[in-house]
Amino acid sequence: MSVGLTAGCASSDPPSQPERPNFLVIVADDMGWSDLGAFGGEIDTPNLDQLAMGGIRLTDFHTSPTCSPTRAMLLTGADHHRVGLGTMPDLITPAQRGQPGYEGYLTSGLPTVAETLSAEGYFTAITGKWHLGNEASQLPVSRGFDRSYVLLNGSHNQFGADQNEHWKALGEQADYREGLEEVQYPLGIYSSDFFAGKLISYLEESSQNRPFFAYIAYTQPHWPLQAPADTIAKYKGRYDAGPEALRAERLARQKALGLVAEDVEPHPFFGVKPWESLSAEQRAMDARRMEIYAAMIDEMDQSVGRILTALRESGELDNTVIVFLSDNGPHARPEEAPRPNEPGATSNPDLIAALNIDNSLASLGSAQSYTGYGPGWAQAGSAPSRLFKGVTTQGGIRTTAFVNGPGIPGGQISDALLHVMDITPTLLDLASIHTPDNPAIEGRSWAELLSGAADHVRAPEETLGWELFYGRAVRQGDWKAVYLAARMIGATESRWELFNLEVDPGETQDLSATEPERLKTLLTEWDRYAARNGVVVPPPAPDGAD
Repeated sequence: MSVGLTAGCASSDPPSQPERPNFLVIVADDMGWSDLGAFGGEIDTPNLDQLAMGGIRLTDFHTSPTCSPTRAMLLTGADHHRVGLGTMPDLITPAQRGQPGYEGYLTSGLPTVAETLSAEGYFTAITGKWHLGNEASQLPVSRGFDRSYVLLNGSHNQFGADQNEHWKALGEQADYREGLEEVQYPLGIYSSDFFAGKLISYLEESSQNRPFFAYIAYTQPHWPLQAPADTIAKYKGRYDAGPEALRAERLARQKALGLVAEDVEPHPFFGVKPWESLSAEQRAMDARRMEIYAAMIDEMDQSVGRILTALRESGELDNTVIVFLSDNGPHARPEEAPRPNEPGATSNPDLIAALNIDNSLASLGSAQSYTGYGPGWAQAGSAPSRLFKGVTTQGGIRTTAFVNGPGIPGGQISDALLHVMDITPTLLDLASIHTPDNPAIEGRSWAELLSGAADHVRAPEETLGWELFYGRAVRQGDWKAVYLAARMIGATESRWELFNLEVDPGETQDLSATEPERLKTLLTEWDRYAARNGVVVPPPAPDGAD
């Protein structure tokens, strides 16, 4: 099989050997569970919808609450506390600093899926967001990727307009690497277009007769919300009725698609003012933010279409397993300016002013603007789940995912309990690569699920655990215990809560008082998870606000 996008190279493998599949992993950044049409959304996403509807939609797939931990687990099959990303690199607490698993970059204790596939003859390439380490030994080309063009930061200007001295003074200049070389991103090219084009060019460059592992990590729809003006215009007026109305529309479509039960109860909005209570100017601004957000996903879908066309023209598409996921739930903070990591930078308004950010209605979505879309739209996007990115409720950790490819039946929906750690063992299994057992690898292969030979991956008694930013959760079958800081749940104190997700996917009815023994069992399992993975839980804030 040729990884080049010109047809013609015959396989040198013996005829008796099955052809090894190509792999294309697509990661969206901060996307809501219901944003794609195939998951109930109204955004124009025909390419992703066709893939999702033609494959298996995974309705109980989970990640970390934020990006870097998720990406670390995706690439290794291990819990993020074991591979250096116990928390976000810029948010390591004094209690965590220097502890094993809190190095702030993807450590080398376990091979990445790219390293393993490369050693077995695969061509490997990555474009998009890395966010797993900045040093030469931590870059993709040092972790198994033959070719790479990546953003090292967690976010960037989608048109490359953050590479000047003003952004550098703030400590927020976007940092790009092609291989080991520091490069300048081409100003004015939209990021999804550029990253897709780079990935296609990498595949075209290789004329070797090798299967490929291609990984594209989009920065859509991560803040700052920016998109081409003509795509934003497609959605003008579409969101004028507000997030409550959008959530109702999406839930109705989810029911029609068979993704949720007819009697599903979504979690009530948290921290959101009623739409009708806002002024006309506020509603116009908020609606425009959602229009931009929709345009970002639209643009991502268009670029996926370009990749699919290239693979189809090369004859490789029919032998390519495609995995799509969002790295966490939707982002709820109403960003209006960058949040610098440089010590003292946030206290200097002159540095922010020098950026000349223009968040007027007319400018929103342009390269000169900087905004997020807020908690209302985020909770419409995560519905029926509770809350959003950054927390261990379902809205933060249950994300969009589907798989399409050879041998995978189309038009299917699976409610099996799945995790981002499963992707590495799944790809290796599908490539017939057998690796030694390692207790650090907690991911499970989906091979039998994808072939239709099984309807589950984990036994009912198996558990999954989560921890980040003082939040915690543990899952066993349909039962989930979740611990949130008081400020996140509108309470006076932090506490563990208990939910039966089979009947209450929105986490609306806390059963901790009526099921104390079940909660106790789950907390014992969380303690085992924490001990097994070296979790260091930061102490609560001195004022009790956690």
